[in-house]
Amino acid sequence: MIFKQLFEPVSCTYTYLLGCEETGQALLIDPVLPTWERDLAEVNKLGLKLAYTLETHIHADHITSALKLRDVAGSKVGGPALDQLPCTEIGIVDGVPFKMGSVELLPLHTPGHTDNHFAYAHGNRLYTGDALLIEACGRTDFQSGDPAALYHSVRDKLFAYDDDTLVYPGHDYEKRRITTVGQERARNPRLHDGISKAEFIEIMNGLQLAYPKFIDYAVPGNRGCGICPEGVPEHLQQYCEQIAQTRQG
Repeated sequence: MIFKQLFEPVSCTYTYLLGCEETGQALLIDPVLPTWERDLAEVNKLGLKLAYTLETHIHADHITSALKLRDVAGSKVGGPALDQLPCTEIGIVDGVPFKMGSVELLPLHTPGHTDNHFAYAHGNRLYTGDALLIEACGRTDFQSGDPAALYHSVRDKLFAYDDDTLVYPGHDYEKRRITTVGQERARNPRLHDGISKAEFIEIMNGLQLAYPKFIDYAVPGNRGCGICPEGVPEHLQQYCEQIAQTRQG
């Protein structure tokens, strides 16, 4: 299997490139609009053809490049079936493997950051989106967020994997790239083994994070699989090409 971790430095988003050497196909998990050319160049440089883009959830801090990549490269757009987005050709379903040649991902419904959030298990790896970050987790105060649901998603589903399982998050704001299930169980200040559900809910409800400045445009844009919606104020137009930094918290 071919693998690359790609970083978009403005929104601090990780995009994951997975390739099948047998079929010459590639997929991208959570591609970001401003870096679509770079991502496609990486695929082409490896001698692969982009076949799919997959989302972990409807993002609030950047716009996906799924639609742009479909238009340019002919890739198919995949995302959680629960979102029922007309622009997706592939609906990801909990527990139903997604296969691309020799590459097989197991979708895991991990609600809490958003109600329809998914992570992907892949061998000894987890691509956790915003459900589990490095020594943190995604916020739970918008888009049907639910701290109790996120606690169970992480503790019951993601932490059920072996301690040596590699965790690749959807974001990191401190230039870290990877963690493990064991490290997060031991060191995550919000979700380590000593934190109860009641304590986690108290932590999340007490974060008092600023309202995401681009959410009102990113969410409808991502519901269209990567459209910069009409009515974006002039001072926010850069978000459609280069996304301003928005820390998850």
